[in-house]
Amino acid sequence: QVQLMESGGGLVQAGGSLRLTCEASGRTFVVNAMGWYRQAPGRLRELVASINSGDGRTVYADSVEGRFTISRDNAENRVYLQIHSLKPEDTAVYYCNAIGIGTVYWGQGTKVTVSP
Repeated sequence: QVQLMESGGGLVQAGGSLRLTCEASGRTFVVNAMGWYRQAPGRLRELVASINSGDGRTVYADSVEGRFTISRDNAENRVYLQIHSLKPEDTAVYYCNAIGIGTVYWGQGTKVTVSP
């Protein structure tokens, strides 16, 4: 099993910045990729960004390209999401995700609220 714990969410004004952290524990050696998803009220959960464990290749949603940066610290089993130029439409619960061998793991989420 892999356990994921997110932190760093909060209330921020539009234009502000946040850094979300996801700390993985347990059988982290089975993780091939990690990512961040978000779910706004009344909407489906959507991919924000992902990063491969091996080559570090990243993928971003079009809506966050240029404003969000995903990075990792393999030694500490952490993945970060640096967010700049926040918009009210970025308001959502942000979930950390890890892809293992035939299994997907999820954290409990951290809430980000962006005020106008």
